[in-house]
Amino acid sequence: MATFLAVPLKQTQEVELIKPLRSFIQNTFSQVEPDDYNHALNEFSKLRNLMIAKSVDKHESALEVLYRYYDQLCAIENKLPIAENQIRVNFKWRNAFDKESLFGGKQILGIASGAYEKVCILFNIAALQSQIAEVQNHDSDEGLKTSAKYFQMAAGIFGHLKDIVLSHVQQEPTPDLSPDTLNALSALMVAQAQEAIYRKAAADKMKEAMVAKIAHQCSELFSDAMKLMQLASLKDLWPKDWLPLVACKQAAYHGMAEFYQGCVAQQHKTYGEQIAHFQKANELLTAAQSRGGATFAFKNEQGRIQRELQAARKDNDFIYHDKIPDLKTLPAIGKAAIAKPTAFPTKPMSEKFTDLFEKLVPIPVYEALSAFENRKTQIVNTEIGRLREQTQLMNSILASLNLPAALEDLSGQKVPQSVIEKAQQIKDIGGIQFLNKLMNDLPELLQRNREILNECIKMVDDEAASDIQLREQFKERWSRTPSDKLTQPMRDESMKYKQILDTAINADRIVQEKFQKHKQAIDLLSKSPGEIEKALPSGGGAHASESSGVVQKLRKLMEEVETIKAEREVIENEFKEAKFDMTSKFFSALASDGAINEEMLSASELDRIYGPLRQQVNESLQKQDSVMSQVQTTNMEFCQAKASDQSGAQREAMLKDLAAGFDMFMELKNNLEEGTKFYNDLTPLLVRLQNKISDFCFARKTEKDELMADLQKSIANQPTGPAPPPPSYQNPTGSHPSAPPSQPTSQNYTGSGQPSWGNAPYPQAGGGYQGMPMPSMPSGFNPYNPYMQYPQQPQQGFPNQGYPQQGYPQQYPGQGYPQQQQQYPQQGYPQQQYPQQNQWR
Repeated sequence: MATFLAVPLKQTQEVELIKPLRSFIQNTFSQVEPDDYNHALNEFSKLRNLMIAKSVDKHESALEVLYRYYDQLCAIENKLPIAENQIRVNFKWRNAFDKESLFGGKQILGIASGAYEKVCILFNIAALQSQIAEVQNHDSDEGLKTSAKYFQMAAGIFGHLKDIVLSHVQQEPTPDLSPDTLNALSALMVAQAQEAIYRKAAADKMKEAMVAKIAHQCSELFSDAMKLMQLASLKDLWPKDWLPLVACKQAAYHGMAEFYQGCVAQQHKTYGEQIAHFQKANELLTAAQSRGGATFAFKNEQGRIQRELQAARKDNDFIYHDKIPDLKTLPAIGKAAIAKPTAFPTKPMSEKFTDLFEKLVPIPVYEALSAFENRKTQIVNTEIGRLREQTQLMNSILASLNLPAALEDLSGQKVPQSVIEKAQQIKDIGGIQFLNKLMNDLPELLQRNREILNECIKMVDDEAASDIQLREQFKERWSRTPSDKLTQPMRDESMKYKQILDTAINADRIVQEKFQKHKQAIDLLSKSPGEIEKALPSGGGAHASESSGVVQKLRKLMEEVETIKAEREVIENEFKEAKFDMTSKFFSALASDGAINEEMLSASELDRIYGPLRQQVNESLQKQDSVMSQVQTTNMEFCQAKASDQSGAQREAMLKDLAAGFDMFMELKNNLEEGTKFYNDLTPLLVRLQNKISDFCFARKTEKDELMADLQKSIANQPTGPAPPPPSYQNPTGSHPSAPPSQPTSQNYTGSGQPSWGNAPYPQAGGGYQGMPMPSMPSGFNPYNPYMQYPQQPQQGFPNQGYPQQGYPQQYPGQGYPQQQQQYPQQGYPQQQYPQQNQWR
């Protein structure tokens, strides 16, 4: 029985996976420790190397390794995206049907793409399945069942690849990955699966009618495969014995269908139909033998058909005398389509698969979480900013009214208790020296971030300039992806950080101006109470008493102001400490819908948590408006009750400055601490961007070096063109001919005419050589070799003519014929042929 065909494997080489994947984890997942994934990265790299090594084993264990590697590629697709502008790992795969040496010619395609790697692994899985099916014991029932199973699985994978290859491979694929090739391979695998089913049915002695239908369907499937394989773009791709074998099987299984249908006719005692089917079967087996040549392996079946046909004819001639009908008038043989491509699995191929990077969230989830954090931060900053802005407005109003210090300074002699408390609070923090240190640190932090960002922009610009220069130099031969298509996200990110730094610089300038405006008051508050008391002008005292109604009302309002401030601190902390579990929500959305509507999910959850807090902010602002209106009205009454003198006015103005200085100190402290935290948080982000750009540029440089090497090799091997014809003076008359003269048709030297061989101008003076037989040449002598000389007699001044170097004896008329005859007495001169004639074949 004919053998099965197995698809050859694509071949690849080892690549560096650990470093680029680890770098991506470090630069992308800010809350992840890369060292925690060292084991997973090593295992993943080992798994790919094991896939390369085990692919040559035609066994299910090798298939399991390929399954695991493919499953892991699928698992990291959304976590560690391998692409030109993400993780640059260049996977090189060779055309499976390339007959040249590994990694030679244009049969190699290398792309930095995880999708391309998946396509190539799927091809090898299907190819290995076909090889496992091929090596089964096809004389056993279990072997045929296993072959049919794996051929159908291979057909399903090849059919799946045909549908996805162009979307997954963005460049022109190698010939083995073209949709036409994959379609043909899928059809061939289905045909071979049906063939295995036919063999099992025939071996199990199934009813002839069913076997005929199975064989007929097998012939139809091989016919479909043959049509696809004979496309003009594919017929030169296949190994030389594939097309003859497929054509042979198409005819052979059609013949077997006719044979089994003849057996059915025999059972029905329609002997004429039996002979008609047997005759057709014999014709088809003969055609199969002609098509298959050396691949024909149906000799046993052919012999059986011929014996059955001979016996049927003999019985019909002597017993039944049944008329043999025309085969076209008989009902067509049915078809039993049992073999079908196995549906491509949607779950992991390996039953034992575990994700090495299970703890990493997919990039869509991570990006959704990042976007959610941005929305959350924006809301928190907006609401806290509203609170702080209104608190500062409230403090500035109170400072302008010298409250609450005016209530504590009714005597006009001592430092108000509120001022002492504020001064102590400033000193506990570090005083003006604390602000000076923060102010001096900001430019250094800014400069550090600016240098990192400038280096990022420079690396991208240098890589782009190099790519443009080489593209202009090599034109269309510089076939890699242009830099501007890959670096745009990096440029956008760099510009985003540049705008952030520019905004921060303006904010730093405003902070510096505020500090200078209130520096004197902050400096005084940083001193001891005694120094503050000395600096304050003495007042004449107020006429309003502690027990007056207006003072009591103002004190109550000041308590409400403090209550408002305390409530705002609580609200601010609630905004900052609110907890969200968006990871599970995003995971669920990705699993159910295949995508994440981050905006809708985030808005809903943020409104649920922050909605009540926003309402509290609005109520706090409304309460402030009411309280401050009452404070201003009551303060007017309080001022009218106070005694007014010049010294009191100066003291009140300084107390107002001290109150404003305290508020400004706290504001600047918050601003500078936030600015310091901002710059320190920005540094690792810029370092990650720098590392990402550095890895990208290194990968592009490696790619550039490889492409340059290929171009240099192709340029070196490319001929410059045909050499120009030599000038005439370089080929003077009388020089040796460029090619030897043609072989003579006759070698008769006994005639009286000029010798025809070569038309060499031999000496004819006095008729000395006329009619003289030529001596035979020594064994191995070549008359056209100018360096081989025949033994000559001494010459006596006769001028050389023509080709004297060929070695013919230079004799003169009447000067030694007897000696020549004595030297060659045994030769038959007229019949002698030159032994070199065969050299012109």
